[in-house]
Amino acid sequence: MPAKEKKELLIYISLSLFLIGRIGFRAISRVLGVLAPYFGIDGKVPCPQTIINWLTRYSLSKIWTYSGLPSVSFEKNKFVNGAIWIIDTSIALGVGKILAVLELNINHHATNESAPALKNINCVAISVASSWTGKSIADFLQQVIHITGKPAAYLKDGGLDLKKGVRLLKERGLYSHSIDDVSHVVANLLKKEYNRHPSYDGFISACGQASKKMKQTDLGCLVPPKVSTKARFMNIHRLVKWAEMILQHSPRGRTSEGSVIAKLRNSIGKLSEHRPFIKRFLRDARPLLESQKILKHRGLNFETYKECKAMLQSIPQRSQVSIGFMTWMENQLIVASSLGLNNIGMPICSDNIESLFGLGKTHGVGEVKDANRIALRLPAFCGTLPEDAAKMVMRVTVKEQQEIEKKLLSLTRQRREILPNPGSMTAVFSSEKRCYLSLLPVPKNGEKTENIIDITASCGKFIGHMKSIPDNTNNSDVTSQIRSVIA
Repeated sequence: MPAKEKKELLIYISLSLFLIGRIGFRAISRVLGVLAPYFGIDGKVPCPQTIINWLTRYSLSKIWTYSGLPSVSFEKNKFVNGAIWIIDTSIALGVGKILAVLELNINHHATNESAPALKNINCVAISVASSWTGKSIADFLQQVIHITGKPAAYLKDGGLDLKKGVRLLKERGLYSHSIDDVSHVVANLLKKEYNRHPSYDGFISACGQASKKMKQTDLGCLVPPKVSTKARFMNIHRLVKWAEMILQHSPRGRTSEGSVIAKLRNSIGKLSEHRPFIKRFLRDARPLLESQKILKHRGLNFETYKECKAMLQSIPQRSQVSIGFMTWMENQLIVASSLGLNNIGMPICSDNIESLFGLGKTHGVGEVKDANRIALRLPAFCGTLPEDAAKMVMRVTVKEQQEIEKKLLSLTRQRREILPNPGSMTAVFSSEKRCYLSLLPVPKNGEKTENIIDITASCGKFIGHMKSIPDNTNNSDVTSQIRSVIA
């Protein structure tokens, strides 16, 4: 085998082990040492740093060679970019904050029967800053739009900075529809309803006390699930479900002293006093969570809307939880209809960007979770690994990689310079500039605008005839058409 082909094989295997096998850099080097003879690879196996460099160059190549999805045309209304952009920010160690822009095919649910996963998305652009405001988010997205064209819609959570950024783009004449993530909508509805409930604080305290008393005992297998204090209502239903199940193991009535039931009652303390709160919370949460599951996997369309509406019948009609969720679904169905997705299914979930951030912060990262280093690797986790991945790595030179990395603020470098040298802290912090990563696609001289797909024609084989909303239809007309169908 020629030397070049051997290197390409090594690169491809290394990337596969890291991105698909989820094996760390040091482990990959050891695995290659074992498998090298079977692949006919002679000589020294790559060290962990070499594999890290390959991954970095692959990530850079993915951004720089981004070609984007074909443009989409809805009758006379042409969208320059046939994608939904999923946008979100995430913190890391230090002051750096990551902003990621991911691309999801607007037609995802016509060709897939499951929720979007990391393999279904691509990273369009990524940037790190000390902080992100609505204006700075709009400025960065505008830079990306000038290269790739504007997306059909933005999919985001309820963050005010993201909402303001999208609004500022609209004011600048770069309007795209806005889709609100279903998970955050459900969490905010439950928070608004139950955060000030008289039993809420007592319930949380009782669960905390139960956890302390159960640990290091025979009842250790029954400890309540951990729920983060930040964004608690995203997962608090798990805690309430646990409370419901654990109380079923403590029936009313007397029990013998020293029995397992007596130990359980001693551990859960005053949790039984919150039975009405638990019952009411689950009455509201279960239909919402089932609806959320349907919308994540199949998208929002007329059919899923009606299914979710039927599930909400178990919640009193005057409940603000039910009213809020129905209002949100109707508003988002108007967006889906405007995009021609009211029969296909509009992607409504941004879980994949949360998964990307979580994966980037845990896989292949040491104890110093540097925002620049994490952001530099995130594009590699998106999409599938192509057959020419090794060639993509080799197209990026060592010099190009070094030119980017040497300018970036590195927490690892600061740590190595400061810890062994007392008294050097002031000098290091004052001499090193705060330089953050910003990766955008390379302009393609207008190639994208020549490739346009009419979604009303391409999707017919999946859903039959689909009616589009004409350009001159205003919001009130669209709303009346939607309400006439879903009534």
